[in-house]
Amino acid sequence: MEMLAMGKYGFYVWTSYGIAAAVLITCVVQARQRQRKVLRDIARQVQLAESEE
Repeated sequence: MEMLAMGKYGFYVWTSYGIAAAVLITCVVQARQRQRKVLRDIARQVQLAESEE
């Protein structure tokens, strides 16, 4: 239990770890969403180009 408490700074340390994990997860999720959007946009452009031929 002392290891989790990290002296008197455990709350701050674990809060920092939690915030860092949340930021990293948010970055991954947003990157995946952007990738899907870009791929959809590319697919639409390809369809439009093919329909014009």
